[in-house]
Amino acid sequence: MAQPRSITRHVITAGLAALTAALLGACALPGSVTEPAGMGPTEARAAVVRLLPPNTADRAGWAADIHAALATLALPSTPHNLCAVMAVVEQESGYRADPAVPGLPAIAWKEIDRRADAAGVPQLAVRAALALTSPDGRSYAERIDAVKTERQLSEIFEDFIGMVPLGKTFFASRNPVRTGGPMQVSIAFAEAHVQARPYPYPVRESVRREVFTRRGGLHFGTAHLLAYEAPYRQPIYRFADFNAGRWASRNAAFQQALGVASGLSLALDGDLLPRASDAPAGETERAARTLAARLGLTEAAIRRDLAQGDDAGFERSALYERVFAYAEKLERKTLPRAVLPRIDLHSPKLTRRLTTEWFARRVDERHRRCLERMAPPD
Repeated sequence: MAQPRSITRHVITAGLAALTAALLGACALPGSVTEPAGMGPTEARAAVVRLLPPNTADRAGWAADIHAALATLALPSTPHNLCAVMAVVEQESGYRADPAVPGLPAIAWKEIDRRADAAGVPQLAVRAALALTSPDGRSYAERIDAVKTERQLSEIFEDFIGMVPLGKTFFASRNPVRTGGPMQVSIAFAEAHVQARPYPYPVRESVRREVFTRRGGLHFGTAHLLAYEAPYRQPIYRFADFNAGRWASRNAAFQQALGVASGLSLALDGDLLPRASDAPAGETERAARTLAARLGLTEAAIRRDLAQGDDAGFERSALYERVFAYAEKLERKTLPRAVLPRIDLHSPKLTRRLTTEWFARRVDERHRRCLERMAPPD
């Protein structure tokens, strides 16, 4: 028996409404959630608090900022990652957001005199400019004589550059304080990092000043240490990279293989090309050119591949693969893909000869001790 047209229309309408609701409901369902890796926030913060030195001020604050540094960079709070950050902080600052530097006034005056000589500025003119009253009511010279931390010194130079005409000429608008904060991270790295990835906190005045805060210094230091793809099986090479520059350990291993292949002695510093774009070819490039015919590469191809030395993809380049293949045939054994760079550290803050290898081994030792203590108490 045929249904009345009004009933049929009602059934069709109701069916369409149900179908529409079902489709909308399906669209509203959330996508699949990635399974969390590492510890949850509460567990991670508790682990950090347990491992901090007993005399650390604001232990809960340090734990919160260390966990946040990993979380905001999408890095899991694994024992390995937590201990890596803590090992660098302990080595660089002893858990002080803005550590005091012994003898900093003398270091600052020495740097000022060096820059005056390099710029050809008479000492009398420099001293006269620094005798002027700064924004805090004291003269620049008085503030330098009383300075205790890099943050304070950086702020003096920022004021001097911004307020005194000689400042821009003298410093060329470049603050000579280049690292800071609890992980002593490069300020240039931090300024570049925020261009590539959002900074999770409000910026108070400048990225430079954020580096000298606990949360900012931990965020940028953790990014420099862990937030990049590196072909290392052992963490010591990341610690070396933190000191010498990303991928320096990989590049030093390439330089070692290149030395075997070419028969030339090369500095294992991880720098594959000179930093200045107009500089002549460095020793790494010159050594690679001697192998051009044997590797089946042009000089242009060699330079193009060496330019990838500041990137994660260099180990997949034709130059890298062919140099290792050739060197391993000569040596008849597998060569290491990571080597600690051989770099002498230079800083006015250093009172003895130190190297990148020394830094990496010290931090690696701290990292291993941290992991041994990370297991929760019985």
